[in-house]
Amino acid sequence: MTEDADRTPTAPEQAPAATPSGAPAAGPAPGGPHAAQRDAGPRANPPVLIGSAALIAAVALWAILAPTQAGVVIGAIVTWTSQNLGWYYIVTAGVVVAFVLVLALSRMGTIKLGPDHARPQFNLFTWTAMLFAAGIGIDLMFFSVSEPISQYYEPPTGGGENIEAARQAIVWTLFHYGPVGWAMYALMGAAFAYFAYRRNMPLSIRSLLHPLLGRRMDGWAGHTVDIAAVLGTVFGIATSLGIGVVQLNYGLYVMFGIPEGVGAQIGLIVLSVLMATMSTVSGVEKGIRRLSELNVILALALLVYIAVTGNTRRILEGLVMNIGDFLSRFPGMLLNTFAWEQPDTWSSSWTLFFWAWWIAWAPFVGLFLARISRGRSLRQFVLGVLVVPFLFIALFISVFGNSALELVIGGDDAFGKAAMATPERAFYDLLAQYPGATLLIGLATLTGLLFYVTSADSGALVLANFTSVIADPKEDGSTTLRVFWSVLTGLLTLAMLLVGGITTLQGATLVIGVPFSVVLYLVMISLWRALRSEAQQADSFRATLVARPGAAEQSWRSRLRRSMSYPQRGATKRYLERTVAPALEAVAHEMREGGAEVAVERQELAGHPVPSLVLRVLLPGVDDFSYQVYPVAHPMPSFAFRVAPEDDDYYRLEVFTATGSRGYDVFGYSSEHLITDVLDLYESHLEYLRVSAGGSDAGTAATATTDWQEDFPALEPDDEDPEPAR
Repeated sequence: MTEDADRTPTAPEQAPAATPSGAPAAGPAPGGPHAAQRDAGPRANPPVLIGSAALIAAVALWAILAPTQAGVVIGAIVTWTSQNLGWYYIVTAGVVVAFVLVLALSRMGTIKLGPDHARPQFNLFTWTAMLFAAGIGIDLMFFSVSEPISQYYEPPTGGGENIEAARQAIVWTLFHYGPVGWAMYALMGAAFAYFAYRRNMPLSIRSLLHPLLGRRMDGWAGHTVDIAAVLGTVFGIATSLGIGVVQLNYGLYVMFGIPEGVGAQIGLIVLSVLMATMSTVSGVEKGIRRLSELNVILALALLVYIAVTGNTRRILEGLVMNIGDFLSRFPGMLLNTFAWEQPDTWSSSWTLFFWAWWIAWAPFVGLFLARISRGRSLRQFVLGVLVVPFLFIALFISVFGNSALELVIGGDDAFGKAAMATPERAFYDLLAQYPGATLLIGLATLTGLLFYVTSADSGALVLANFTSVIADPKEDGSTTLRVFWSVLTGLLTLAMLLVGGITTLQGATLVIGVPFSVVLYLVMISLWRALRSEAQQADSFRATLVARPGAAEQSWRSRLRRSMSYPQRGATKRYLERTVAPALEAVAHEMREGGAEVAVERQELAGHPVPSLVLRVLLPGVDDFSYQVYPVAHPMPSFAFRVAPEDDDYYRLEVFTATGSRGYDVFGYSSEHLITDVLDLYESHLEYLRVSAGGSDAGTAATATTDWQEDFPALEPDDEDPEPAR
């Protein structure tokens, strides 16, 4: 502690948040403006829940009661959409890819998806396993064999059944499962994580559009956006579940002789609902996380077995060639609308369907990715989502696709034609060509079932969140809602299968993707405005550096004592009371004299023996200014000298603003030094408000939090303080 700090008079015992008249200072309650809502916990959002559920139930009942009529209507809408809006889907895909790359590669990429001090919750393997298993389900097993064969026989242009068609067949499959779809996931995931964990807003679609539409999102505009997200999510999941049902049905037929048909498929849907309910109720940590990790391990086991027991040389050479072909051809494929050839049937069955499918899944997977990505930078998140899953996908498709094409080119035309006619059988028919086929098919069925369940349980969790009011982004929708959405999604899957099987599910997805694609554009505009405000804040901080007078000078002895001090709770509390509280009150008093509305709050922290002090300047209609001195506990280092054994912890008094810790410790600062630091940050905030027109780009006024216990909990339960502050 410095000599100036020692001479600072002792502060009164009560919380230093009183006005000069003695009345409590006005200001937000501790924990931020959503604290009361957080205490109430998640609750259903009736307009969104009832509206979306009614529409989905109506479509499902219509399909079940009048399947022929439903099939004709859906087919007509699909034809019109593919002929008139195909170009729109292609443009949207290109715009999203360009947008997320700009975010990742620009200086905005350094922005954290959470407070500045946040660290990732999951390690890299667990994180990628969860995002992969949620973003790609059993449909990868379905299309990794059936699509290369279909593209080999019937490419969009030119003749099929030749070597060039074989090379292009793998490239088209990689294109449809590659960076375009994952860019859509990255866009929604980054937006969810940014607004929830950095701007402290509810984890919902409407939060993403708040900077763009403001308070209008609190009414029916917000309800409409949320309903569109729910509809897209349900139809996207139903498509994957429908594909999974027919493929698993065939696998069970091969293994146990269970006949293919509606009866077995209903049984599989019921099984998936039960397993998904059990998994999603157990939460992300226990259920979804463990199933996702097991998914990836089993899929890798299948890959290795096929690569080793098959034509290993051709598989490895094919993998390298496929990646090279994809990288060289991707730019031209991205915006290829086939304006002269116009293969409408091919486009609606493949590229347009896949883009609509990815769009429909984007809010679902995006929200799930946000839930597991707090603490990562925007650059880490985008590049991780674009690159890591695609590497696995490229390996999976190349190994299985080239193995299937080798059979067809080698003369097994019956296998190829069967794969085109009944694509749900293609993966199993390929495995039947290898040694130990029975074991392989059993392993594939288990892997497919787990992919199936992880898609269903992640979907139920996210749909419960979409149809709930959740102020705290760390919480999820109720168990009852998760069960409800598991059942309703299963009902829609069954209905679409009754109408016309997988083809109808694909068509419905193509149609439902159109309205939500508009939301993608709104999200891009909104996120850009919010991130631009972050850049303006950084510019404001740098712009005010020149005008700062600097901290009060200290002697070298004082500086050395400060660097060698490891204050424990008693010393930390005394410093807060004697130096920090009077310094913040002095600033607050001068600001009140100038007409500002200022509060100085003392916040007791659960499990912490040391309180936090916050100076908050309330600024109507724009982002408030907050300067918080927060006790961050650390284990006492072994190199600490002359420290009395009061306890095993010491404290850094770190400065926090709305975006988290600034990363430096103010323990031992003199009063003048502290006041200078407060004014430095306040001037930076005013400069930010000036250059950003009042902070309107962020659109998140009054959402700052001062509760950081999730990131900085007390290390150990403390006994009664042996040396209370005096």
